[in-house]
Formats: sequence, C-alpha cells, structure tokens
Amino acid sequence: MKTVRNAPIGVFDSGIGGLSVLKALRAELPHEHFIYIADSGHAPYGERDEAHVLARSRAIVQYLAGQNVKALVMACNTATAAAIRLLRDEHPGLALIGVEPALKPAALRTQTGRIGVMATRSTLASAKFQALLAAHSGGPQKVEFIVQPCDGLAHAIEASADTGDATRTIALCAHYISAMGRFGTETGQIDTLVLGCTHYPFASEHLRALVGAQVQFIDNGEAVARQTRRRLPASVMPANAPPGRVSLFTTGDPHMLQAAARRWLGLSQPVELLLI
Repeated sequence: MKTVRNAPIGVFDSGIGGLSVLKALRAELPHEHFIYIADSGHAPYGERDEAHVLARSRAIVQYLAGQNVKALVMACNTATAAAIRLLRDEHPGLALIGVEPALKPAALRTQTGRIGVMATRSTLASAKFQALLAAHSGGPQKVEFIVQPCDGLAHAIEASADTGDATRTIALCAHYISAMGRFGTETGQIDTLVLGCTHYPFASEHLRALVGAQVQFIDNGEAVARQTRRRLPASVMPANAPPGRVSLFTTGDPHMLQAAARRWLGLSQPVELLLI
C-alpha cells in the first residue's frame, strides 16, 4: 500500500537538463523515489512563447499530480518563470518547488562585483527574472550582472548527450563567453558565472576551459534539493530505507533521455514514452 512517505517526488524539465537537478535531489534524498519527465517532444521551452510553456507545464503537472506525487520539482528555469505561480494556485495541496537563476548567492560571493548570467531568452525576458535582477543589482557592492541569452545551447547539449559529439556545444559556449567580456579576478572582470538553465551544468567542463579555474560557477541544483527536503519534513523516507527508485519518461525520443541518464547519472533502466 502506498503511503505519503513512500510516494514519489515528481521532477520535470523541457528535456534532459533537469537531470542536473535530479542528480542533486538523489544526493540529498537518496532513499526517495522519483518520477522524471523530459518534455523533449515539445522543446525547447527557452525559445517558445509563454503560452506554449504554460500549456505544457500545466499538462505535465496535471499528469504528475495524478500519480500521487508528494512533491513536484519544476527543474526548468523557463517553466518556473512562466507557470509556477498559476500552478501553485491550481494545486494548492501540492508542494511545488521551482528553480530560478541563482543571482542572490552569486551577489554574495563575487569579489569583483561583475557576474555573468547565462540563460535562455525566455527566462531572461520573464517578469520573474527581471524582478530578481532588480532586487540583486547595485547595492553596497555595486553588483553588475552581465546577462547573456544563449540561443541553441540547451539543444546542443541534448544532442551531444545522444551522439557524444560536443563540437556544437563547445562552439556555442565559446561564442557566448566571448560576448560577455573578460573573465578573471581582477577589477572589472567577471569572477562569477551563473548557469541559469538546468542544461548548462552539463557543459561546465567546456565553460571551465574557456574562463579559467578561478571563476566561480553557480547553479541551483543543490539549493533546490535542500529546499525540497525542507518542504517534506514529515514525509521524508527514513535513513534505513533502501535506495530509492527512479522512473524515466519522455514525450520525445526515449533513446536521447536514456543516453543522457546513463552518461550523467549512471542510470541504466529503460525510458518510457509518454503521450501527454
């Protein structure tokens, strides 16, 4: 019999990028069961209009709510910005956790006061992001955010997970890093880089090669995992429980998600096609 305690946690993204959040969630909550949905058949969210993102987010949250998940993580910056407020109103009894570019921790850590932000165009254009940017810009440290829309990068990362060829990912990383300016720890240089899309941590080795070892990278996977634990104090699985299960679903090509899950999370189970 399924109880609230052993009910799964739902996680979804427009594609495979949310696997970076799932990885952090499994590290923080190793005994929990997870259902992961990649909406690859309707991606990329970051280059689609808000109505499309809202409709897809609503459909997937409705499906996961029907699976009796005890919490749901929207592991997509674009979906969070477009839909989380409305979805919380529509599902008041569900712990719904979103992600957003980690501007606050970046502002606290920077020493030069210049922070780069890589994200999708839709995330950067959203009212939610603009409010976040206004809240953390300036201040006593005179923090400046250099914001860079990264068209095509999430798609390139997805393709590289399937083929193993990162040529396009590397080229786009080089183009966007160059467009942002100089990186380093000297005055006027960008010393902190916010990875504002859940796909981008999977390109961190390429980004690191471009900006050098001293630049700080900040994503939101660990913070989201900690927040999820805080939202589940009464229903977290006990420490003596066996390792949790992961079920993988996609609305696109199952092979792509299976290859990414194997490459980045060491998961080998089959991926099911989901028609929603």
